[in-house]
Amino acid sequence: MAYEKAVLAGGCFWGMQDLIRRQEGVVATRVGYTGGDVANATYRNYGTHAEAIEITYDPARTSFRRILEFFFQIHDPTIPNRQGNDRGLSYRSAIYYVDEDQCRIAEGTIADVNASGLWPGRVVTEVAPAGPFWEAEPEHQDYLERHPNGYTCHFVRPNWRLPVRTAAE
Repeated sequence: MAYEKAVLAGGCFWGMQDLIRRQEGVVATRVGYTGGDVANATYRNYGTHAEAIEITYDPARTSFRRILEFFFQIHDPTIPNRQGNDRGLSYRSAIYYVDEDQCRIAEGTIADVNASGLWPGRVVTEVAPAGPFWEAEPEHQDYLERHPNGYTCHFVRPNWRLPVRTAAE
């Protein structure tokens, strides 16, 4: 079975991991740092990296598009460098694509989000090639499973369903 990867940043990685791991077709997740300038990034030394989640998924059970639709449902992609109380470059919204197909799907999904009017502003989500992913420390992995009442700024917005533009595939 050939699994695929997706790398997303949408604010604090704890909340993203907690919700995305439960999605149909997601087989593994890990949180870490990517998209920045520091090798071997850590929680104390992350430079310009974003807090991100690496998702391993089964393309026979879900698609990159479905993962992105859920990603846009659980975080606010219209505010630069912020989710909830978390502020700063490390909390930006970003899609780090692993190939040109993912890039095309990401750009199309963003166009659909912008056309939908589901968010009050335009999407500011960065779309960039995936680079090194530095796995976060063990205490950050599966954080909300171990601390169910821990902080999160991510939640599923009920009735939020992304329509597809006619020009989209």
